[in-house]
Amino acid sequence: MNSPYKVLAVLVIISLFSGVAGGMIGNRYLGSPVGSGDGSTVVQPVQLKLTDEASPVIEAIQKVSPSVVSIVITQDLRLAQRNQVSPFELFGGDPFFDQFFGPQTQPQQPQQQPKDDKPVKQKVGGGSGFILSKDGLILTNRHVVARDDADYTVLLKDGGEYAAEVVSRDLFNDIAVIKLKPKDGETLPELKPVRLGSSSELQIGQTVIAIGNALAEFQNSATKGIISAIGRQIVASDGTGRGQNLSGLIQTDAAINPGNSGGPLVNLAGEVVGINTAIAANAQGIGFAIPIDDVKPVIASVEEHGRIVRPILGVMFTMLTPELAKELELGIEEGALLKGDGQNFAVLPGKPAEKAGLLEKDVILKINGNKITEANPLQREIMKYSPGDKIKVTYWRKGKELETEVTLEEAPRAESSGEAREKK
Repeated sequence: MNSPYKVLAVLVIISLFSGVAGGMIGNRYLGSPVGSGDGSTVVQPVQLKLTDEASPVIEAIQKVSPSVVSIVITQDLRLAQRNQVSPFELFGGDPFFDQFFGPQTQPQQPQQQPKDDKPVKQKVGGGSGFILSKDGLILTNRHVVARDDADYTVLLKDGGEYAAEVVSRDLFNDIAVIKLKPKDGETLPELKPVRLGSSSELQIGQTVIAIGNALAEFQNSATKGIISAIGRQIVASDGTGRGQNLSGLIQTDAAINPGNSGGPLVNLAGEVVGINTAIAANAQGIGFAIPIDDVKPVIASVEEHGRIVRPILGVMFTMLTPELAKELELGIEEGALLKGDGQNFAVLPGKPAEKAGLLEKDVILKINGNKITEANPLQREIMKYSPGDKIKVTYWRKGKELETEVTLEEAPRAESSGEAREKK
C-alpha cells in the first residue's frame, strides 16, 4: 500500500495520537478539571477581556458633536442669475476648493425664475461651524459666509433651526464669527460650547478627527486621521479672484469634504485644535486646518469689542522655505519675504511698514526678537499685539541685517452682513 493514502493515514493517526497525548500531558502538568463533588467535572469558563481601541475616538466625537452645526446658505434666485453664480457653487465645492484646488463637481444650472418675478430663495451652498458661547456665537470660515446678499441658517445637531447674522469677518485669515438670531419671543436652547485645545502642542502622527456637514448634505459626519505636517503654507482664493496667503496650517489626512469648511479638527481629548479649511482636490488625504491658537485672539477680540479687531503691518509676504531661499539666492533660509501678488503692493502705501521704511524684497526675520519661521509665520506673531503697539522689526536687505520700529495700526473693518444691508 505504497500510495499517498497510506501516508495520509499515518499522518492522521499521528495527529490524533498527538492530540490525545497533549491532552494527557496537559491534565497531568497543567492541572485537572475542577471536580463537582459527584464525580463529574466542571470546565471553568475562560473570561476574555476585550479592549476597545476606538473608545477614545468615540468619546471625543461624543463630546464635540453636540457643538458642531451645519450652515445652510440661501440666496434670492434673481441675484444668483444676475451674478452668473451657480446655486451649487458652494454645494459642490467651496471657493477655496474650486479656485485654489480645482473644481470638485460640474456646476449645475439654477432653476428658472417664475414669470411673476417674485423673490425665490434657493439653497446655494453649505458649510460647518462650532459653538463658542451659550448666547449663540459660532465660529466658521470666512468663505462660508462671504456673501452679503445671502441668508444663513444654522442647523443644530438636535434638529433646531435658527437664522444667523454675520458678526464679523477676518480680513487676514479665513475666519468669521456668526450669531444665532432667535425669532421674536423665541429663546435659544441650552447650547454646549466647544472646549478649545492648544495647536502648539500638536505632533506629527497624532490622531485627529474632523467633524462637519460633509458635502453640505451629511450633517455631523466624522472622519479620523493623523497630523501629517505642521506649518504648511498655501495660496488660496477667497472666491473673488483675489489670492490669499494662509500660513502655519495643519495638514491632516482625515477626510475633509466640501461642506466641512468651518468645522472643527479635534484631538482625542475632545478639544478643538483647528478649523477645517481646504483640501487638495487632486490628491487623497491632504487637507488643511487653521490652528486654533491663531483663532484665539480673534475670539477674544469679538468678546471684548463685539467684532474682530486686527493690528496691521501693511505688507504682503511669502514665507520662505530653504528651497525658495536657495532659488532666490538670499543668503538666509527663514523669514517673511515681502512680495506682491501682481494686484497688490508688497508694502502697502501709507501703512505702518512703509512709514517705517520697509521695502519690497526685504525679508522680515524677527518681531521683538522672536524669529519668523514657517512654524511661526508673520501674521501669527503680529496678532500677539494690538493697534497702537510699537514693535521692533528685524529684517534682511541686500545681505545686511537691519532693524526698524513700527507702530501698528488697526486693520480696516470688514462689514457684517447686517451692516451691509443697512447701507442698501
